[in-house]
Amino acid sequence: MTNPTRAVQEFRLPDLGEGLTEADWVHWVVAVGDRVELNQVIGEVETAKATVELPSPYAGTVEELLVEPGQTVPVGAPLLRIATEDGPAEPAGDSSGPSRPSVLVGYGPGDAPQSRRATRRDSPDAGRDRDTPPARPDAKPGARKLAALLEVDLDTVTGTGRGGVITRDDVRRTAGHSEEPTAGHGEEPTAGRPHPPSPEPSPERITRIPVGGVRKRTAEAVSHSAFTAPHASVFLTCDATATVDLVSTLRASPAFEGVRPTALSIVSRALVHAIADEPSLNAHWDDDTGEIVLHHDVYLGIATATSDGLKVPVVREAQRLSLPHLARSIAEVADRARTGRSTPSELTGSTVSVTNVGVFGVDGGTPILNPGESAILAVGAISDRPWVVDGALAIRKVVTLSLSFDHRLVDGEQAGRALATIGAFLGDPVPMLLADK
Repeated sequence: MTNPTRAVQEFRLPDLGEGLTEADWVHWVVAVGDRVELNQVIGEVETAKATVELPSPYAGTVEELLVEPGQTVPVGAPLLRIATEDGPAEPAGDSSGPSRPSVLVGYGPGDAPQSRRATRRDSPDAGRDRDTPPARPDAKPGARKLAALLEVDLDTVTGTGRGGVITRDDVRRTAGHSEEPTAGHGEEPTAGRPHPPSPEPSPERITRIPVGGVRKRTAEAVSHSAFTAPHASVFLTCDATATVDLVSTLRASPAFEGVRPTALSIVSRALVHAIADEPSLNAHWDDDTGEIVLHHDVYLGIATATSDGLKVPVVREAQRLSLPHLARSIAEVADRARTGRSTPSELTGSTVSVTNVGVFGVDGGTPILNPGESAILAVGAISDRPWVVDGALAIRKVVTLSLSFDHRLVDGEQAGRALATIGAFLGDPVPMLLADK
């Protein structure tokens, strides 16, 4: 009888897909000396698009953790080493041989990954030996960096993020950052007259916030887009009273049971309708060939504000969806993005986008293109305004739309016609909806 050979396997950051080349390590779920099972979640990374749990491709004992929370890790970089007893030693990362079937890198075969959430957040000591050190506090990378900067012990911080995750605001609150700093350096201001202004900002009155994860990638993406694509914008203020009335009617319709249609649903349908006449809005510029690439399917990006920053979940093949299905899909992808449940693939691949700045009480704006797209539509607040109807002044529901576009692909004439089509749709949506197949 042959005894199994102890081997040390090295787990590297797998290719998470969609062109992602790096990720920020959020935290470890395991510690050195822990026993891990195949497909057990060992930690969590934050990519440009989403937070992803990583399952172990090996069963064994954790020998060494090779990255720290908050560290940016390129794809292929080693994360940890696990001592296994799977038979003859294999080179690190080699999954060949009859004892290990071929699988997607970083993901073992068998059952679905075991989530850390039930044991870590609901029962911090569950599944851990008494002699094992307690798990690290659950904090976002930016919160860890800020805690180090402000010399805050994360064990003393109460997390208010999703699932109890510690955020930057939690760290600042624990550090007492919200309190006004004392005047000067222990000196009282001169009585009867204001303290003279400091020649430069005091270190006590500024906060440096490390940038990583979604915010870092968003900054990189919009900077690249703003300085590589020649942006132009057109604006239209239109009467959306009929759209507001239609939304109220649809909410009582059996076809929309379980779905709450909104004006954004109608606007999105109008954008898809306009693209049928102006396909250059659903295209991208190929830098390598100098060609315009038209997309026949509309992958509609829905700009969504989240606690982690701006995310753009995608409704795929939006041109094939009826209005009830489109409304349901928009609500579902936005909810998954806000609650951190979107996968990287669900947050990439959009061909045209819409952003609703009106929910913040803003009348309009000039949005920056999502990289790789030729157009983005911004929807302002719908509000009561005076409007001329049949030669008489009336109070109507009015909205301002703005369409930013890549002038290499789209001319002002095409953008103007498309925006006029969308405005006409909002002014009288029922005939256009009935005409849709």
